[in-house]
Amino acid sequence: MKYDFDTPVLRRGTDSYKWDSADRDDVLPMWVADMDFRTAPAIVEALRRRVEHGIFGYTRVPESYYEAVTGWFARRHGWTFDRRWMIYTSGVVPALSAIIKAATRPGDKVLVQTPVYNCFFSSIRNNGCETVTSPLRPVGDTYEMDFGDLERRTADPQVKVMLLCNPHNPVGRVWRRDELQRLGEICIRHGVLVVADEIHCELVYEGHRYTPFASMSEEFLRHSVTCVSPSKGFNIAGLQIANIVCADDRLRARIDRAINDNEVCDVNPFGVIATRAAYNEGGEWLDELVGYLHANYRHMRAFCREQLSDFPIAELEGTYLVWMDCRVLGLASEELERRLVDEAGLWLNAGTMYGAEGEGFMRWNIACPRTRLDEGLKRFAAFVRSTGRRR
Repeated sequence: MKYDFDTPVLRRGTDSYKWDSADRDDVLPMWVADMDFRTAPAIVEALRRRVEHGIFGYTRVPESYYEAVTGWFARRHGWTFDRRWMIYTSGVVPALSAIIKAATRPGDKVLVQTPVYNCFFSSIRNNGCETVTSPLRPVGDTYEMDFGDLERRTADPQVKVMLLCNPHNPVGRVWRRDELQRLGEICIRHGVLVVADEIHCELVYEGHRYTPFASMSEEFLRHSVTCVSPSKGFNIAGLQIANIVCADDRLRARIDRAINDNEVCDVNPFGVIATRAAYNEGGEWLDELVGYLHANYRHMRAFCREQLSDFPIAELEGTYLVWMDCRVLGLASEELERRLVDEAGLWLNAGTMYGAEGEGFMRWNIACPRTRLDEGLKRFAAFVRSTGRRR
């Protein structure tokens, strides 16, 4: 490989939310969704040149930024969209909140497919709306959409918006085109706006393909809003930048108003520069990263089959977040999270962060050097043995 993902990078002491939030230095954090890899060298070099200038005032987003974003999605994902449909903001979560504010009124309902990214719930709540859940259906070692339940939920006239997580965090699905087709037809039939959080779109593994929801047809484009960012794929979440793509002029104007009302209309120069470098020069690095992450998953799966056979993990089609079934321990997820930190020095995410359907599950972040992944797996296996279970 041209790029080095094996050498550990020390992050503790850098005010890393992931690494410096624990009370002890011996805790191994495999929870927050950022990676323990340095970002693409092209991004580092672009930022270095900007830092050397030494003045960091308010930034103007140049036309080259829009060209980088639209060019990347056209080349990489076969989705061509008008740069006039773009609104930049400081992150996908602020984007989701602004879209909900623009598309609903307090008291309306917003549909999600649980278990799902925890900030969906706060974005809905903060806009005075009610969360409606359509639980994903576990089938073997993966999950499927429950289309019958989606039909029933969207038929409620108070449901105005559906938040779609594509690829899905935390269960690791990359939704197939036929699944998105059925979902879109249901939502359009009942007048429900699809808001697609596609932040993990760059992290898709062999045998699977990311399909931008809005790319499927003109009708889907006009009945949806898409949120994207280079933050997950290129590990630049701290630079705080994301993009909203909305083709409907009136809805886009309302979203732009909400972005300004929420005071998330400005971005910093480093986010702009990093996005441009990522999309113009980062493709080769990203390809190697995805291969390394997929190998990490296969390594974890082999370990679990050999030493943790009572703890099945979901098939990982995309993202670097592994969903593990720990119900055999008979512990609530939040208690298991606490005990793993206290007794094993391992920090995972409790499944209940992602809805009631996550009870008994834990989410692993495997975006780290393989030696670090091995250490986390060994700590988990030792904890399991300490409970009296063999595997």
